Amino acid sequence: MREPIQRYFQVGTIQWMTHPARYCSVVESVRRICSDEYFDAYEITHIADPKDRERVKHMLEQSHMKVCYGAQPLLLGPKLNPNDREEEKRKAAERVLTDAVDDAAYMGAGGIAFLAGKWEEETREEQYGQLLKTTRAVCDHAAAKNMTVELEVFDYDVDKAALIGPAPLAARFAADMRTTHSNFGLLIDLSHIPITHEETAFVIRTCRPYITHLHLGNAVAEKGKEGYGDLHQRFGYPNSANDVQELVEYFRVLKEEGFFRKDDPYVLSMEVTPTETEDADIVLANTKRVINRAWALVD
Repeated sequence: MREPIQRYFQVGTIQWMTHPARYCSVVESVRRICSDEYFDAYEITHIADPKDRERVKHMLEQSHMKVCYGAQPLLLGPKLNPNDREEEKRKAAERVLTDAVDDAAYMGAGGIAFLAGKWEEETREEQYGQLLKTTRAVCDHAAAKNMTVELEVFDYDVDKAALIGPAPLAARFAADMRTTHSNFGLLIDLSHIPITHEETAFVIRTCRPYITHLHLGNAVAEKGKEGYGDLHQRFGYPNSANDVQELVEYFRVLKEEGFFRKDDPYVLSMEVTPTETEDADIVLANTKRVINRAWALVD
């Protein structure tokens, strides 16, 4: 593409992935990204310290960036399951997600993203119904604030082992949700496609009517190799699945399916994180280089 990627997407990054807590404070992380004109969007999560939360809120207000809010860590940390068959456990996840909507609104975000919980084959349909119940309740709460709710599609049998899950089931779930809630959508992540055993074109085209948010990144999809699973390694990581050519294909399919929108651009965030021995800012620069190169190769 001759035109900059920012013409068609609000390019973002994910705070807790880009700068893990071991690397720098959340306040310093936010300051660095808000100072980087490459980014038009920024994805944050709950900040426990009230003083840090206020400082981050103030920086975001200055930044002229679209603020997004990821509730995934709030479920994964305490191992909460929004499709839990036990009603009290399901309600506990629902409460965390409705609280996340309130937190997101305070921080200036227009909605939240979350993920489904783990599942078992023999109770899949029951858990599907439980997830609908949770998501509808959260969407009701969000709608009252004119906010959106997005379900991120994860692997179903590798790492997170989330109910949603394979692309056809994600599309079915989104269709069911849209019968009652127009403020619901799907978040598709290039990192997860290799570990859902699917192809980029299939995932995008299957979920096309319901996609409202996009991520890109990498993964090791070959079982037995170091880093196997949902670890969001840098591009060029040994034995990993995605690099420039895979990102070119992602962009080409998105273009063919009408996701290049200059008047109302989708958020497209990089979900890439350094390993324990890597430098977070070098990995961030790596990701920008790969995006820029792939974008230049798209016809």
